[in-house]
Amino acid sequence: MTTTLAVSLLVLALVDSTSFGTLLIPIWLMLVPGRLSATRVLVFLLTVAGFYFVVGLLLSAGLGVVLSDAAWLQNPVVSRIQVVAGIGLVVWSFFLGKKKLAEDGTPVQGRLMRWRDRAMNDDGGRGAITSLIALALGAAVIEAASMLPYLAAIGLLSSSGLGGAERALTLAVYCLVMIAPALVLLAGRLGARRIIEPLLRRIAQWMEKAGGETTAWIVGILGFLIARDAFTRSPEILAFLDNL
Repeated sequence: MTTTLAVSLLVLALVDSTSFGTLLIPIWLMLVPGRLSATRVLVFLLTVAGFYFVVGLLLSAGLGVVLSDAAWLQNPVVSRIQVVAGIGLVVWSFFLGKKKLAEDGTPVQGRLMRWRDRAMNDDGGRGAITSLIALALGAAVIEAASMLPYLAAIGLLSSSGLGGAERALTLAVYCLVMIAPALVLLAGRLGARRIIEPLLRRIAQWMEKAGGETTAWIVGILGFLIARDAFTRSPEILAFLDNL
């Protein structure tokens, strides 16, 4: 592996380490009321890293090339389904940032908040671990398509000429770097709670205020890009719109 490739992958991994799934949600888990369960935060982080490792192996093995060159993508039916899916995501994005209010006008505890409390509850047992893994996989799946640095890193690995074993090892290190900042904050939360916790709370407060809106923007932009890609491959749809 060349130095240029290694540095490029390191920079991309550090950018990926600041996403919601790799940093902000782990911070949010560290701020759960009561005694912190470091093991459960580690389960979350390792689940996220494991998900991206498996996806990266599939993509770097050629799945992305197969999908991008597949002839069935040019089928008009596929394009129409893609347009509907894209428009659906755009419409859905308008409802993501809204908070439900109770009868007294106060915000209702969100599903994600209830999920976190259940997952981090000391008495939750196996159900709590299952909820935690489901939360990690859900966050990873939602973010996967929007993590452009990660996709760029997979592209670099795929064109690097590395062997299968070396590519897998590099990808494993990449995924560990993705969760490294969260691991450092977890160690700080355990060893220097009074110093680290105020910082974590400020980040969490920002996340609770802007998280829904940010997710809505990501979903809306993805929907727009998906629909636009279908339009560019569907002259008949563009012709239909021109005739409206």
